[in-house]
Parts: sequence; C-alpha cells; structure tokens
Amino acid sequence: MSTLQEAEKLLSTMTRGEKAQLLQWVAREIGEGYPGIDNLEGVCGGDSCLARTRIPVWVLEQARRMGMSEGDILKSYPTLRAEDLANAWAYVRAHKEEIERQIRENESA
Repeated sequence: MSTLQEAEKLLSTMTRGEKAQLLQWVAREIGEGYPGIDNLEGVCGGDSCLARTRIPVWVLEQARRMGMSEGDILKSYPTLRAEDLANAWAYVRAHKEEIERQIRENESA
C-alpha cells in the first residue's frame, strides 16, 4: 500500500475537526513549496525537479536558454505537460540564484 493510499484510508476515519487540523499542518508544511516541484534528498542530487520525474528544473531552464521552444522541450521529454513547464518557469523566476548555481556546477562537471 502506498503512502497516499494509507493516508486516504486514515483520512476516512478522521473527524471534520481532525481533518481541518491536518489541512492546516499540510498548508503550513508546503507554504514554501511550489506546485509540481519536488526537492528531495537523494533525488536528482537534491536539485529541484519536476514532480513524477527526475528532470531537474535547471536542465529545462538551460534548454530554454539554448533556444529550445516549449514545444521542442515537450517533444524531447514526452512525459512532461505544458503545466509542468509553467511550474518550472515559476520556480526559476523565484529561485534565480539557485538555478544559476546549478547550471554553473553542472556545466563545469
């Protein structure tokens, strides 16, 4: 059973008040997060990547800088959706220094 399935099962046993408290905790936990972007230790070297994938945000930004259109990027990564790219670009705008550093580090590797 996946973690989400376990959570769904547990959720069905909770009172409305408990669900409201849980919702507050979740909202507080993801307050600094960006939809569709994961930053997990041990995945993509800890770099921010698109959820459900192992595609780092910096890779997409570098492709865009090198002149690839969104259509070309979507063709190159068939599992991606336009929404994924919108999430990536929002993340890039908010975390410019992080993305610049990751691009530099990976160009010199």
